Amino acid sequence: MATYAIGDLQGCFTAFQRLIELIRFDPVQDKLWLVGDIVNRGPDSLSLLRYIKQAGDVILMVLGNHDLHLLMVAAGKAKNHPSDTIQPILDAPDRDELLHWLRHQKLFHAEGQYAMVHAGLLPSWSVSQAEQLAREVESALQQDNFQELLALMYGNDPDHWQNEWTDHRRLRVIINAMTRMRVCTLEGKMNFTYKGNIQSIPFGYFPWFSIPHRLSQNSTVICGHWSALGLYLTDNLIALDTGCVWGGQLTAIRLEDRKVFQLPCAR
Repeated sequence: MATYAIGDLQGCFTAFQRLIELIRFDPVQDKLWLVGDIVNRGPDSLSLLRYIKQAGDVILMVLGNHDLHLLMVAAGKAKNHPSDTIQPILDAPDRDELLHWLRHQKLFHAEGQYAMVHAGLLPSWSVSQAEQLAREVESALQQDNFQELLALMYGNDPDHWQNEWTDHRRLRVIINAMTRMRVCTLEGKMNFTYKGNIQSIPFGYFPWFSIPHRLSQNSTVICGHWSALGLYLTDNLIALDTGCVWGGQLTAIRLEDRKVFQLPCAR
């Protein structure tokens, strides 16, 4: 029995099929963890979404910003971008069933020594607090009035966290940190515009995972989202977005021994 974590898929269903063949994935005894951004930009988000849904408990995923964008567009709270490739999902006969299932996926997952999130965790958040905060967002997404959350989800402000917030700012910061953050200041102020490599980060900002004394550092965080960072492994970080949708690679890691599997992707 093995658990494999896989980086951002973004609709690259063929690459995903090739990768699970490469790792000799056995759904009877193995499990897959997916770091989010299941859909969008790639050529076959619909088939990928159907496959993951039908796999049941064998596959565990967390939501990424592109997955949330799909929900936003479907609810009429955002418009398709020119680069979006989610229309086949919106036109599918099983659209409502797929979107309902997607709304009920996790934003954050913690298990044993590992914690999985799409983008990152603010330095002031422990794993246990992050799990509680994620449950707040997940609960709101799963309610019948979930569109109220979607209507207030987008926005770069506020760019920091305050424990005492109880209005829409609270959920927005949780979502932005967990699905969009790459860098922040020592105090946890986020910069959502920077997408470059680790060597060119603006002055005063740092990779979220390198902030000294961040409260989640005793767990190994598995994440994606930052394709310019690429595969990045430390004792307490497994970053897996290697830019498959951009013609990079699709990456899997076997958690039991940290063996890495990669295959090239067509742009």
